Amino acid sequence: MNAMQFLISTLFDLFLMVVLMRFWLQAAKADFYNPLSQFVVKATSFAVNPLRKIIPGLGGLDLASLLLAFIVAAAKITALIFLVGATWEVGFVLLNALVTVIKEGLNLLFWVLVIRALLSWVSQGNNPVEAVFQQLTEPMLRPIRKVLPPLGGLDLSILVLIIALQFAQFLFMDLVG
Repeated sequence: MNAMQFLISTLFDLFLMVVLMRFWLQAAKADFYNPLSQFVVKATSFAVNPLRKIIPGLGGLDLASLLLAFIVAAAKITALIFLVGATWEVGFVLLNALVTVIKEGLNLLFWVLVIRALLSWVSQGNNPVEAVFQQLTEPMLRPIRKVLPPLGGLDLSILVLIIALQFAQFLFMDLVG
């Protein structure tokens, strides 16, 4: 049973991260022709495009992708409920789907920051993934750099944002219980 729960959670969470990445890429107006962006678009188009016919964008935000993220999270919760044989309740599923989307969004931001930090140590600056990750995270890092200047050539803004993100995750989990 634990193995199936792990597999279901992992598969849904991976797809949920890709869907949230699509939303984030469009919100940040990241390079559409980057290979990573193209992968994200192609991996999610089968589900996002039909939703776009029903849910239009709003102010540059791709609401269809956000709705898809919520649907994927609700499907994950539903699958896990049926797997353990628990009672399915609409309110429980909707609330947990919302919590799941927020948690996975914070996890996605965490991993993008970690990968960006690691790439900055080994990459020569010509990595297409690094370019997109820079476009995604720079708006969050720029205000930190204004307050915290580079120390001895080291940019600690990513570390500060990761610590703040971890604090926000713990605070969020304390609030939702």
